[in-house]
Amino acid sequence: MLDFDINVLFNNWDRYIDGFLTTLQVSLIGLVGSFILGALIAVFRIAPVKPLNWFGTAYVEFFRNIPLLITVYLFYYGLGSFGVNFDGFAAGTIGLTIYTSAYVAEAIRAGIQTVPKGQMEAGRSSGLSYNQTMIEIILPQAIKISLPAIGNQFINMFKNSSILAIVAGADLMLVSDQINSDIFMPVSVYAFTAMFYLVITLPLSFGVLYLERRLAKTS
Repeated sequence: MLDFDINVLFNNWDRYIDGFLTTLQVSLIGLVGSFILGALIAVFRIAPVKPLNWFGTAYVEFFRNIPLLITVYLFYYGLGSFGVNFDGFAAGTIGLTIYTSAYVAEAIRAGIQTVPKGQMEAGRSSGLSYNQTMIEIILPQAIKISLPAIGNQFINMFKNSSILAIVAGADLMLVSDQINSDIFMPVSVYAFTAMFYLVITLPLSFGVLYLERRLAKTS
């Protein structure tokens, strides 16, 4: 018989909420950080400066082709060798942000390439610098085009935030592990854990679907 018991949720409500709020905090920081960093790396990848191209390409290829866990470990364990120590929350948040930014960068780069080249030429001919044209004309259009893809990456980031449990980041997953170690009712414990994740991921998924349909109608 399954060990499902609604009382697991009620008896551990405060612990679930604390973990959930930590997960939300990590995700919001990661959302803002990965978007800003991803946009910057995307611009580097298409900039008319070779060193920036090389850096942007190396950044994206490196972080997209190694596991998220290794990225987090680099900050949690690796930097300690140089005297820089991060706790689980900081290491997990930084690792998650950098890892996600590589995917966001590719989504925005694809959006930039979709914008007609004439937009850049028109901006430059009107007296704007390359940077001004990119910031004021190209990026707003590219971000609008790539919003569904960026939204999907943010959903993945929220789910990937469970990586903090590995480095004692006090997130929802770690709290769930602790609850289960106390009562050993894994079906109940992790079913309610999934419920908390779904509270965020389902609305985001429907929002991304809405954006995709909206953009399809306007294209």
